[in-house]
Amino acid sequence: MRHPILIATCIAGVAVVAGCGEKDANATVERAFKDVNVVDATNLSDVMLTVADPNEAVSYFSRSIKEDPTRIDHQRGLALSLIRAKRVTEGAIEWSKVTKMPEATNDDSVEYADALIRSGDWAKAETVLNSVPPTHETFKRYRLAALIADSKKEWTKADSFYETAVGLTTTPGSVMNNWGYSKLTRGDYKDAERLFSDAVRQDTSLFTAKNNLVLARSAQRDYSLPVIPMDQTERALLLHTMGLSAIKQGDVETGKGLLREAIDTHPQHFEAAVRSLRALEDNG
Repeated sequence: MRHPILIATCIAGVAVVAGCGEKDANATVERAFKDVNVVDATNLSDVMLTVADPNEAVSYFSRSIKEDPTRIDHQRGLALSLIRAKRVTEGAIEWSKVTKMPEATNDDSVEYADALIRSGDWAKAETVLNSVPPTHETFKRYRLAALIADSKKEWTKADSFYETAVGLTTTPGSVMNNWGYSKLTRGDYKDAERLFSDAVRQDTSLFTAKNNLVLARSAQRDYSLPVIPMDQTERALLLHTMGLSAIKQGDVETGKGLLREAIDTHPQHFEAAVRSLRALEDNG
């Protein structure tokens, strides 16, 4: 008579064990899917910050912040996306929010200062940057400090900050271009020419540096193109810049010749150069 009871007890025990196993399995699966979702969300955030349309990224991070306002990575993503979308005033506001969050870093303050410079609030940018400890020595921090010193015409400080920034990056082309432009505005054309040449040597895709190099040479009445990598369209654009610079300095005939060369060089119709040349010829 005891056998059925024993069998029933064993069956019940197996059922309990099976039930526990099923619950544990379900919990494990749920945790696994949760981990996958976190990874997917991280990957999606990375995509939004790199290849996605900036305004789509703004919408994505705005929704993410509403779902979880404590996530500093989402707040950073929104601030970065607004800057990418050229909505710099909004971007500065969002970076301000990032810097007030518990997990904020010195880099966040530097990004806030950058956003303030982009929005034209130089005084506040300087205050924010000065609040960053001097031990936080990064390329971006010194590049921004150089730009602020430039805006105040504190040339010695600017040169020191530019030099430090150049030493803190493996891709100094853009900051050399900034430094060269600073020298150009001061009338130090030789140093400006050297820095623009260095910038182009570091990054041959920097057309702005190529154009600035032509301006620095033209300011010294050197109207020959520098020996740098350039395609046919770039060559025409640089000749146009040189022609306008020559005219501005009173070398009108030289300028006209350069404009004609620019028109002949451009692979398509060069409307801007044609207009400039026509205006000169119409005015005698």
